[in-house]
Amino acid sequence: MLNRSQARTRRGLLSAATAAVAALSVVAAAPAGSAHGHKHGAEGARTYYVSPSGKDVFDGLSTAKPFQHLQKCADVMVAGDTCEIMSGTYPETVVPAHSGSSGLPITYRAAAGAHVTVSGASALTGWKQVTGADVTAIAANDPYAAGSPFSAAVGAGHVWSTDADLGGDPTTVQVFTDKAMDIEAQWPYPGLDLLNPSIEHAGAGSADATIVDPALTRPAGYWNGARALTGYWYVSATTTVASSDAGSVTLSAAPPCVHKVVPTDTRYALSGKIGELANPGEWFYDAAAHRLYLYSEDSPAQHTVEAKTRQLAFDLTNASYTSVVGIGLFASTITTGAASTHDTLDSLTGSYLSHYTDITRGTTDCGSSVTRGVADTGIVLNGTDNRIVGSDLSLSAGNGIALAGQNNTATDNIVHDVDYMGTYAAGIAVMGNSQTVMNNTIYRVGRSGINLQWGTNAGLTPDKDRIAYNDISQYARLSLDTAGIYTCCGADMMGSSVDHNLLHDGTPTPGVTAFAVAGVYADNGQSNLVIANNVGWNNIQGTVMLNGLGTGSHDNGVYNNTGGMTLFYVKGPDQSTGTKIYDNIGEIKGADGATAGGLVMSNNLDPAVDPLFVDAAHHDYRLTEASPARNQAIPLPGVNDGSTDAVPSLGAYQYGAPKWTAGARR
Repeated sequence: MLNRSQARTRRGLLSAATAAVAALSVVAAAPAGSAHGHKHGAEGARTYYVSPSGKDVFDGLSTAKPFQHLQKCADVMVAGDTCEIMSGTYPETVVPAHSGSSGLPITYRAAAGAHVTVSGASALTGWKQVTGADVTAIAANDPYAAGSPFSAAVGAGHVWSTDADLGGDPTTVQVFTDKAMDIEAQWPYPGLDLLNPSIEHAGAGSADATIVDPALTRPAGYWNGARALTGYWYVSATTTVASSDAGSVTLSAAPPCVHKVVPTDTRYALSGKIGELANPGEWFYDAAAHRLYLYSEDSPAQHTVEAKTRQLAFDLTNASYTSVVGIGLFASTITTGAASTHDTLDSLTGSYLSHYTDITRGTTDCGSSVTRGVADTGIVLNGTDNRIVGSDLSLSAGNGIALAGQNNTATDNIVHDVDYMGTYAAGIAVMGNSQTVMNNTIYRVGRSGINLQWGTNAGLTPDKDRIAYNDISQYARLSLDTAGIYTCCGADMMGSSVDHNLLHDGTPTPGVTAFAVAGVYADNGQSNLVIANNVGWNNIQGTVMLNGLGTGSHDNGVYNNTGGMTLFYVKGPDQSTGTKIYDNIGEIKGADGATAGGLVMSNNLDPAVDPLFVDAAHHDYRLTEASPARNQAIPLPGVNDGSTDAVPSLGAYQYGAPKWTAGARR
């Protein structure tokens, strides 16, 4: 929860994310022209075939003579054509030359029974074992390498290196061994679970830009120039170390937004020093020498070691009416453009979609730090009337899916282990407006399962979003003041509906002050939002939280939710005018300040009364025949229909109605 100064900062986050979306290039989709030379339309549609064993000089019209590269399909296909992809890995970025048309999409699909992966990674070979002489040479420029954990690992025969030009920025480097991501050498060693890292916290005496911690045992100067990741409250940020001593490091800048290091609650990690290369799965990249070092118990030549070299598997920036079906993505993702329309991504399996470790990127302002990755990571659907369905997506520094533009849809997807940098990126980041997010399963995320931000698009009439029937769990793993479904700041949501979601088991990092973790959280003055028929459990702030700071939180309807709620309003006029809280089950905290600001509460079950659920211990919150919540609700057509009683029930399940379910339908 924010004070007034921080509330003003929070309102700036929306404009930062919206500006990032607007910065995406606006290029008209290429028309399905007739230059290719074969007849357009259903009768003239062709099927091309591609296989790693094919040749691009073939005609590609049979499995006997397939193309070798997906790009060859992309170069020749026109409206109505299909590219059947045979089993194999395709290390390329596919850029279609043409778009499909209404009723005649261009389709890229895995052949029946085929296992297809489009990869953004390239193999690394030429590994040599690092020796004591190498350590001596390294110590000539970095004297702290001698006698370090790195030198001990070299002595044990566990460090290898190879020439590799991975660019000049280690924060974009991503390395894999046998398809699992390795991590940059750092302290403390976080382990290999990106959403459950081992974490060190600032100790007593920490303040401003200085972290004090007796666990910092490296000698004075060791950490100078290192990169630092910090996390506190809702802010994850990166900077460099200006100076260091045994027991402390002083950062080049205090974390943005909060402008201080907070004892106990600020987590931190330090990287960029070869001396820390001493644990399984770690690497260190010398950008100046273009050399990669890897900790491995045996020779990397016995494994498949790769590095990310491409961002995109399919670049659909200029493509419309294009479908990608049944494809695997590795270390890469897909994006559509601002002018893309009617693109479909169906039954994808993607892992390691987007990666970065520099959050702040040299800025000191709050907005661009906390919104890092919101607009441009994961599967990005920009434009209009595009959709992603039935896909399994995991492992991204940022989003699993981003919906920009307008009238785009995400349904029946499973998204997990994303936002491992702990910013406002999410399982599904919803920008623009008129978006639909339904029947998705989202779990193990750094911050929110769904981050619902509001923006308008030039030339398009805005309309409400629908966020419904999603099953979201294990959120807030790396950031606080958030929720399974989080929305901020100071926007008129035009009647957007958040309904029929299961929101449970918020899991903030142990060891910090855990606060403001809810099922649905309308933060810092969101208005004209319907929050109805949601069910939550194991959330610190309950199923719903409303924060009226800033512009106030007006004209919201909070109806028939189960699991309690928290209202955060400053007492006084106009903070919550027009907001109605009806027909809910569960304790309501903060009601005094809310009602003083104009909010109206009615027909909510007294928390002292047992609702008599069917099986609360196993999270079946339907009502039994004897439940006092039956026949007690204010009738709200379209919200609490369906009861077999004469009067609707309180809570998210109407008595006698079929039980609704949430999550991906598989």
